Amino acid sequence: MFACSLCGKWFSTKGNLSTHEKIHTGEKPFACSECEKCFRRKDTLIVHEKIHTGEKPFACCECEKCFRSKRELTLHLRTHTGEKPFSCSECEKCFRTKYKLTLIVHERIHTGEKPFACSECEKCFRSKGDLTLHERIHTGEKLFACSECEKCFKKKSELTVHERIHTGEKPFACSECEKCFRSKGDLIVHERIHTGEKPFACRECEKCFRTKDYLTRHERIHTGEKPFACSECEKCFRTKDYLTLHVRIHTGEKPFACSECEKCFRTKCELTLHEIIHTGEKPFPFACSECGKCFRRKDKLTVHEKIHSSIHSFKNKNRTKDTIIVSGELQYQTTSAVVANLCIPAISELDVP
Repeated sequence: MFACSLCGKWFSTKGNLSTHEKIHTGEKPFACSECEKCFRRKDTLIVHEKIHTGEKPFACCECEKCFRSKRELTLHLRTHTGEKPFSCSECEKCFRTKYKLTLIVHERIHTGEKPFACSECEKCFRSKGDLTLHERIHTGEKLFACSECEKCFKKKSELTVHERIHTGEKPFACSECEKCFRSKGDLIVHERIHTGEKPFACRECEKCFRTKDYLTRHERIHTGEKPFACSECEKCFRTKDYLTLHVRIHTGEKPFACSECEKCFRTKCELTLHEIIHTGEKPFPFACSECGKCFRRKDKLTVHEKIHSSIHSFKNKNRTKDTIIVSGELQYQTTSAVVANLCIPAISELDVP
């Protein structure tokens, strides 16, 4: 056995030790003739060179996908077999690979280790890949460009999801309803509507959220943080979306055009409300059969209908006294005429869900 004098790691052959020691020295003697990229090992260079030649000699027997190396094919085959041979010693989570963004990086969640530090700021990361993506915030680098439009992205996965806007592809379907999504992440967030799961809790109050992004936005209410500043005026906003809408006041941009007339709007919501003029469609399609109050969403109507269920329940028990539940509080009336003459607000006065 051969031991590394710098870190103590053991190797079965002297050649493996020599390759390992290059990690400490930073030596990369194998250079690509097509680009400036260098590598510690010759076999890694050979695999890299296939990027330039387009050669992918290793084909999957289950599907038509091909790969540059046998190792890539082996990892891919596990997506078909479901094999995840590498398990975390702290929890029950299993992984297809031991390296890269898998088991080793996952274990750092338990240890809290973040060995990759940004040279521009003090932020640290669990993996080199996360650091590389973060550094593009400082450099503004966006390597992955859409062939249909001019939009660029920091990650290839972001580009892949974006391209589905052009193709219309939505490969991730909800098992509870017929709704489909462009990304698995969007599906996971949607499924929480059915399960009621809200795993992200605010530390300042008891409010919980379906996504970390929603929680981050909410927390800014407590901190008062408004990190998105308008370059035209001094106004600041809690979210980038709010800033984008505000900037259109200065630019005059109205990207949402009505298909029936030539009128344009700054927001999709404004366009939707305008289109009602042409379609005659009710903006609140779910109406209560008891009082006529309207709602945009069916689940909001279901919650509202329980008000009437409560009223009828109390009326059956005591016909001389009606009980009305308003905003979660009990208000007792001595005449049933009050129930019959409930004041229903106009659509403009509704608390829109």
